[in-house]
Amino acid sequence: MQIEIVIAGFGGQGILFAGQVLAYAAMDAGKEVTWFPSYGPEMRGGTANCTVIISDEEIGSPLVRHPRAAIVMNRPSLDKYELLVRPGGLLVVNVSMSGRAVERTDLEVVALPASEMAEALGDRRLANMVLVGALLARLPVLTLDQVEQALREHMPGRHRHLVEQNIQALREGARAAQEALAILPR
Repeated sequence: MQIEIVIAGFGGQGILFAGQVLAYAAMDAGKEVTWFPSYGPEMRGGTANCTVIISDEEIGSPLVRHPRAAIVMNRPSLDKYELLVRPGGLLVVNVSMSGRAVERTDLEVVALPASEMAEALGDRRLANMVLVGALLARLPVLTLDQVEQALREHMPGRHRHLVEQNIQALREGARAAQEALAILPR
């Protein structure tokens, strides 16, 4: 089993952190993993994305043309990665910032107002974890417990006080993705 996941959005949305959390959880679970970040030169507001590959076997290359899944946090990322996810794959969309409906009909789509959900949890910056939770509810490559443990063990010291909020956001995203209303109507 090899699962490729792209996470994309603007810098400052926690794109790279979301990928790191998945990578740490996979490593801690004994899986083979790659985490490949890419970002523009801007500190905040530029493009950012990362690719995480989780596998039971050695990974040949960190480069992926057609990932099995993508989390997209804004319109430019939706425009780009909707086209690249392989048919039958999973597309997790932050409808708070996507600005349009998903057009492809050959994908499983989970569309959540992640920014508003994160605000309701107390911090708009939690939208990344809302969407990671949604992804894991539909693509169980890792368990929520494994990701929660990775948050507890690998959160940088200056952000340790945010662990429980991130876990709450992760759980809320998973819960919402399991509800029938979370599927974007075509």
